Amino acid sequence: MNQEIVERKLHFHVQLSATRRGARLARLLGTEQLRSWGLPFEVPAQVLAELAANAASHGRVPGRDFRVVMSSDVDTLRVEVTDARGDRLPAQQAMGLRESGHGLILVDALADRWGTCRGPFPCKTVWAEFDLPMWGR
Repeated sequence: MNQEIVERKLHFHVQLSATRRGARLARLLGTEQLRSWGLPFEVPAQVLAELAANAASHGRVPGRDFRVVMSSDVDTLRVEVTDARGDRLPAQQAMGLRESGHGLILVDALADRWGTCRGPFPCKTVWAEFDLPMWGR
């Protein structure tokens, strides 16, 4: 007997102001969405918080918002944050004496994969992916 495997496709997006309040709201909304999907949310929420904070500080252009997109199938959860500063690609900094600027080290440690892509002009997207089978699914 053949069993059909239906791949679950989940999608969430929200556009928020490029402010500290918008970054906090991104984490809250993202956490609740992951919870409603029945997915583990602690680790992706930490990554989402970092990417949203970066969009609100380093990717901020007055009068422009940032966008959060989360999507999931049976194998992968993807978190994307798009901001209006495509001219400023993020770079992971080495640990040092500075008190800030190390957020992408956290993203690198928590996500299975992450990266950036330019566009649409003048924007850039920073994304992170999480393998769901690793979480006992």
